[in-house]
Amino acid sequence: MKKFTPLLAAAIVGLGATGFALRGQSAPQSNAAPTVSFDAKIAPLALVDTAGKAVTVGDWDKSKATVLMFVATKCPISNDYNARMASLAKTYTPKGIRFIGINSNKAENGAEVAGHAKENGFSFAVLKDPKNMIADRFGARVTPEVYVVSPSGDLIYRGRIDNSQREENVKEKSLQNALDAVLSGKTIAEKETRAFGCSIKREN
Repeated sequence: MKKFTPLLAAAIVGLGATGFALRGQSAPQSNAAPTVSFDAKIAPLALVDTAGKAVTVGDWDKSKATVLMFVATKCPISNDYNARMASLAKTYTPKGIRFIGINSNKAENGAEVAGHAKENGFSFAVLKDPKNMIADRFGARVTPEVYVVSPSGDLIYRGRIDNSQREENVKEKSLQNALDAVLSGKTIAEKETRAFGCSIKREN
């Protein structure tokens, strides 16, 4: 076993703080922020669109809530939720809720993500997460997995969309209940549920 020295510790910290460059632009330092939790503000997120252009997701106060959905193109469980995700966005976007898809899978490129979004009628942008940095910050493990951010930048819900991959067996509409609570000015009764799906295929 290697001896854990201050020099080794410094090297590890340096690797963790490394960002990514895109077309000569440096990603915002927000990706070096602490892991997302219920008791810390969420800094803006550095992502890229399906054409490879840098995109920063923030401005939480411009919406009544922002729903971040970790999705995939190949995962059968995520794909079984495509219609439900499209329907939720169609229903709640006019009410002031913002939806953003995030694809952190290393083998699913921008063109594939764009084609998948179009094929499934997604009205929301699906962005790529280079080197799964955002998935790591949020602790996202599977697709689909969702996070809801308040206008003040607080995490107010994390977990599943509902309780069953098979829509006909759904009994608990967890994400919908959370959004209805937001719109009615009530506290979300169940702010954390267990997400299930395919594991995110990380680069590291």
